[in-house]
Amino acid sequence: MQPLLKVQVDRKHYGTRTILKNLQLDVKEGEILSLIGASGCGKSSLLSIIAGLDTSYEGRITLAGQRLNGVSREIGFIFQEPRLFPWLTVAQNIAFDTSDFAGQGPVIARLLAEVGMPGYEQSLPKQLSGGQAQRVAIARGLFSSPRLLLLDEPFSAVDAFTRMKLQDLLLRIASEYRLTVLLVTHDIDEALYLSDRIVLMDHSTAGLRQEFGVSQERPRDRAKATLSPLKAEILDNLHATHAF
Repeated sequence: MQPLLKVQVDRKHYGTRTILKNLQLDVKEGEILSLIGASGCGKSSLLSIIAGLDTSYEGRITLAGQRLNGVSREIGFIFQEPRLFPWLTVAQNIAFDTSDFAGQGPVIARLLAEVGMPGYEQSLPKQLSGGQAQRVAIARGLFSSPRLLLLDEPFSAVDAFTRMKLQDLLLRIASEYRLTVLLVTHDIDEALYLSDRIVLMDHSTAGLRQEFGVSQERPRDRAKATLSPLKAEILDNLHATHAF
């Protein structure tokens, strides 16, 4: 079966510094794949390229066999911070990129119900907690009915309990919407809990270093140590990339 997403980045540089080179990555439809690695190894740069936010690279990105040359409605992006417009209501933030806002009420209401925030359409961002704001960001990421959802450390700015709730929300939504998910995270436990596959990036090679499959079926028990050997292996490889 052909992968949903095929990534080939021959070279991406900032000035004289090469961030990514000779990088190839395939992501299967319905898969949750996490990218981990030291700060500065190119994880966020790679996500920006896939999202079409950065086109100044050499290479090729295809989604469902079609080459991408910019931003696509088939790709949703959720950032580390919610990035909500403070002067817009929750509903307006979710549907900000549509020209037919008036007709999107039922869609917005459904998405807010999906993320556990029914009735918040007219609220302003300043009235929301950090976790609620990120739930709105997830709803916004789903608004265009994407096939691929990109997340750049989406839960790092909230407390530990809220983070766990948002992780479970992501798993439920990914299953219900049959999404393919590509996640950047610094949290190994998060990657182990969410992912089918974990890919370690290495700044010394400006590319991918190693891949780890997570064979345990979901839902996974956070309290059990069954994934401890895999976590230890990933940590050893992170040390080898001078991540600490």
